[in-house]
Amino acid sequence: MKYLLPFFISMFVACGQKKENVDLIVINSNTYTVDADFSKAEAFAINDGKFVAVGTSDEIQGKYTSEAVVDAQGKTVTPGLIDAHCHFYGLGRNQQVVDLMGTNSYEEILEKVKEFQEQNPKDFILGRGWDQNDWEVKEFPTKDKLDVLFPDTPVALTRIDGHALLVNQKALDMAGIKKRTKVKGGEIVKKDGKLTGVLVDNPMDMVYAVIPPMDRKAQIQALKDAERICLDYGLTTVNDAGLGRSTIELIDSLQQTGDLSIRVYAMVSASPGNLDYFLSREPIKTERLNVRSVKVYGDGALGSRGAAMREPYSDKPGHFGAMVTPVDAIEALADRIAATEYQMNTHAIGDSANVVVLRAYKRALTGKKDRRWKVEHAQIISPEYFDYFKKGIIPSVQPTHATSDMYWAGDRIGEEREKGAYAYKALLEKAGTVALGTDFPVEKVSPFLTFYAAVARKDLDNYPEGGYQMKDALTREETLKGMTIWAAYSNFEEDEKGSIEVGKFADFTLYSDNLMEVPIEDVPKIEAEQTYIAGKRVH
Repeated sequence: MKYLLPFFISMFVACGQKKENVDLIVINSNTYTVDADFSKAEAFAINDGKFVAVGTSDEIQGKYTSEAVVDAQGKTVTPGLIDAHCHFYGLGRNQQVVDLMGTNSYEEILEKVKEFQEQNPKDFILGRGWDQNDWEVKEFPTKDKLDVLFPDTPVALTRIDGHALLVNQKALDMAGIKKRTKVKGGEIVKKDGKLTGVLVDNPMDMVYAVIPPMDRKAQIQALKDAERICLDYGLTTVNDAGLGRSTIELIDSLQQTGDLSIRVYAMVSASPGNLDYFLSREPIKTERLNVRSVKVYGDGALGSRGAAMREPYSDKPGHFGAMVTPVDAIEALADRIAATEYQMNTHAIGDSANVVVLRAYKRALTGKKDRRWKVEHAQIISPEYFDYFKKGIIPSVQPTHATSDMYWAGDRIGEEREKGAYAYKALLEKAGTVALGTDFPVEKVSPFLTFYAAVARKDLDNYPEGGYQMKDALTREETLKGMTIWAAYSNFEEDEKGSIEVGKFADFTLYSDNLMEVPIEDVPKIEAEQTYIAGKRVH
């Protein structure tokens, strides 16, 4: 018997050392876990789509085995990136229209539209991306040249921010827009008493109503195109800021069949039909889709002078912009949504719009805890209203808006109001969290441009020297949190994503360089080399 004892002991030790088989192991990485301590790790193990262990390479390899092992070779890994405010479906739709991003003149726009129509003739020509602030003559265009080029084919070209539309006479006729037409919450721009073809905010809906709807095949292609672009940049969750019921249901069906991998936090567009349908039901939650918020438009955009201001625009006397949704309607919506489990996420650019939204939130949320309502953009805040963000209201901001607008924002609103604009650090200090996004396709999809703009507050030409209003720059740690755990928190998803921790979804991104340590001017050059969702490589 004494000879058998060592045998049993050795067998017991061997059994105790048996490794657990898992789906994937990542070793030799420089991982920023973004946990509560912002700790770093070398390795982690994944099984059934979730992290099961995080530690050193020796620890993970000593306990786990897998047929799939990724040797990161020292490269940086973070939790999968979240874009807290974008237009995912809109990005996909844009792949099927004239791309006007980066155009430097109206003439260049006309050439692009002509070329597009010659190569791919359409019964209704659509385009997006023009910005008169990038032109030598920084004025809205007129429809005259479009009327000559396309007298019988309707044309609708959306401004980069989605808050202004240039259309030709054919489109105006189809929409029933005449010189005497009046629409609240926007502007039908005229010059010398004549229609220019430019529509700002609510009047745009009259044109959208006559645009032929996309068929299902085109809709599916749009979603897949958008996913491909996002995954290439390391995004694993996108917050789509305004979707209708049919698109939400299409996303859900594609996710359920495995035809769409990316996770979507869907904000329901606040149309009467959508509100009646969703608010009468419980929020929808699957592993890939979360529908528990309503997107409301407070005002327009600063670039098209549609943002609602408390005092006139500095560069347009007597003009205040406009509320897209009337004040009483926002208050009624806040009360209605507060009575449900849904979150209210409201677009507010101008200081007047932000006042309206913050007051409505405060009143509707009195006595209610942990509702996490968001102000989308929170772009220009009057000094006395920053404290409203102490009350559990989350600022959802887009750092590249600051670096896109900085060239002309001062002209629009003046030096004093500009001090409370794009104030991300001040908002963070009050709210304790900021959710970061891009608003793509208004801005570029790249989260690396978001990171750079938040930290450096400069454009890609290193302008301005010293950075734009650097008092409101974020640190790299704050920025990464805003793109991961804080964004997840803003979605009520901090227990399932946003950090690399045991039990959470195994969404992560591996980079070409270390965005936390390289010179900040090199961050825009970084690439997402690998993107994983639920432990499966999707890019």
